[in-house]
Amino acid sequence: MTDQRLLHAQWSSRTAFILAASGSAIGLGNIWKFPYLAGEFGGGAFVVTYLLCVALIGVPIMIAETLLGRRGRQSPINTMLTLAEEAKASPYWRYTGWLGVAAGFLILSYYSVIAGWAMAYIFKINSALFVNIDAEQTGRFFEAFKSSPEFQSIWHTLFMIATVAIVSRGVSGGLERASRYLMPALFAMLVALDVYAMNSGGFGRGFAFLFYPDFDKLTGEGVLAAMGQAFFSLGLGMGSIMVYGSYLPSHVSIARSSLFVASADTVVALMAGLAIFPLVFAHGLEPGMGPGLIFQTLPIAFGQMPAGWLFGMVFFVLVFFAAITSAVALIEPAVAWLSENLGLSRKQASLYAGAACWFIGLGSAFSFNIWSEVKLFGKTVFELVDFLTANLMLPLGGVLVALFAGWVMKREISEAELELGEGRAYPAWRVLIRYVAPLGVLMVFLDAFGVL
Repeated sequence: MTDQRLLHAQWSSRTAFILAASGSAIGLGNIWKFPYLAGEFGGGAFVVTYLLCVALIGVPIMIAETLLGRRGRQSPINTMLTLAEEAKASPYWRYTGWLGVAAGFLILSYYSVIAGWAMAYIFKINSALFVNIDAEQTGRFFEAFKSSPEFQSIWHTLFMIATVAIVSRGVSGGLERASRYLMPALFAMLVALDVYAMNSGGFGRGFAFLFYPDFDKLTGEGVLAAMGQAFFSLGLGMGSIMVYGSYLPSHVSIARSSLFVASADTVVALMAGLAIFPLVFAHGLEPGMGPGLIFQTLPIAFGQMPAGWLFGMVFFVLVFFAAITSAVALIEPAVAWLSENLGLSRKQASLYAGAACWFIGLGSAFSFNIWSEVKLFGKTVFELVDFLTANLMLPLGGVLVALFAGWVMKREISEAELELGEGRAYPAWRVLIRYVAPLGVLMVFLDAFGVL
């Protein structure tokens, strides 16, 4: 092992890794994106497809990405270069690392804008503004809020400052400490909202919408969205799981930890759906509202509840907590690379990466107002970055990770790192990572783009 591979700190325990990796995975993808995609693509049919993608593609790739990270002990770019040299493979494999870092960076650029909305709503929901508000009024408010480049810029900036402040403190002082407190708080808030939703009068319809599939409503686009959501939600293909794996102590089980993280992520997504859709149906709202679902429909429900301002504030604090734990993971690969390759201190690297991400994110912030007419391939900047990252870059990055772990890395190395014993667990993972995951992604791509 080279000196370069000994530079990074490590998680203090398996629990610390699980909390941090869960924080990386559990974010806006669970609470903001999963519900609105389920609403757009038929509810239960989308959920079943999503769960299959998580089990057959997501979990095997998460194990592989964590494996590569721990073996390389560096940023994703340097890890892939080091492991390619170890396997006597092409140095071009390092571009898998570049792809992941770029995807995570681009995701954070627009992720920060949406997270800024959640920050703003924490304060706005705590006013008389939303009391007994109707759909037309909340729609006007949301459009006015999005249409202000000043508001978008301010909240985007505040969220990026919060992200940089945490990341700059390092593994134990920033990432681990934030995850230790924020993840249990997030789960507790979600449980409270689920309990309230169970008594809202719309729980039966919300449950049926999520768990009774109607596959006639599922299209190729919906299957692609489900797969993209599995990658987006689990944090795959964006470098964050790989760099978090690089901090994982050697004695910790990669497979067991990855299964726990994926299970927690999936449970939170379903809990978010069970908190949101019963309220949507109880108040006669429309589930297929798209990205504005939690910002346009839920304030109506909160405005009609007893002490609704309190539940509304708790909900948007929950969204903020989920967003910030994922944001620090999205920027971490870039920070690690800057520290390794340019010799910058962690604070300097965090500041430079944060500033660059903030600047790029202005394009997404302005796509809702002054740049709303600027379109490429019929999509605004926000829509284009979201589509490219979630539906193309992340699955492609995940497939490259799968191909490297399954076909390039020597079997004895991956078998020794995973320590799955003499049973069927390792052979099963190897079949999934070599054949099922790559072919599954390829078939979804071909179907979505009309080839199949």
